[in-house]
Amino acid sequence: MKKNLLAVAALCVLSSGAALAQQAEGPWMVRARAVHLDSANNDSTPLGLTVNNKAIPEVDITYFFNKNIAAELILTVPQKHTLRAGGAAIGTLKHLPPTLLAQYHFDAPGFKPYVGAGLNYTRFSSVNLPAGVDIDRNSFGPALQVGVDIPLAKNLYLNFDVKKVFIKTDVTAGGAKLGTFKVDPVLVGVGLGWRF
Repeated sequence: MKKNLLAVAALCVLSSGAALAQQAEGPWMVRARAVHLDSANNDSTPLGLTVNNKAIPEVDITYFFNKNIAAELILTVPQKHTLRAGGAAIGTLKHLPPTLLAQYHFDAPGFKPYVGAGLNYTRFSSVNLPAGVDIDRNSFGPALQVGVDIPLAKNLYLNFDVKKVFIKTDVTAGGAKLGTFKVDPVLVGVGLGWRF
């Protein structure tokens, strides 16, 4: 009888300790990632447009409504790209692509996988193209995400993350629409997250 009571007491202490540790993390998480941007470069114009792939910095802020449901805002600084037509450089542009995602975090021992879906807004700026050629400065599109947080220490996580973001812009020449250029990048990132 005493052994049973001791076992129950020990189980209660361990479970309450785990619950307190989970609560102590707090609802906020901030991650910093190094991300490789790989553009799909799907162009419906006759120009054969492409932009370069590149590595970019990324910061996100996540708020957990409970242990499974969270919202994540992904931010970076304006990124400069070279725009090419038929392989030849014709100009440059910058894009700023903040993205807001709703996430579901799965319960798993030892690591925390998640999936997300949301909306991307991209603002094109510093557009430097040949005379008469222009692009729409704003893009709205869906974004999809899968990732995992791996605990390293108290409140500190190693993060792996993959996103597909749908970014497009209409291309015009002399005021006439030539077609739509879809960047639609895949972003593969690795970084660290801090839960508080």
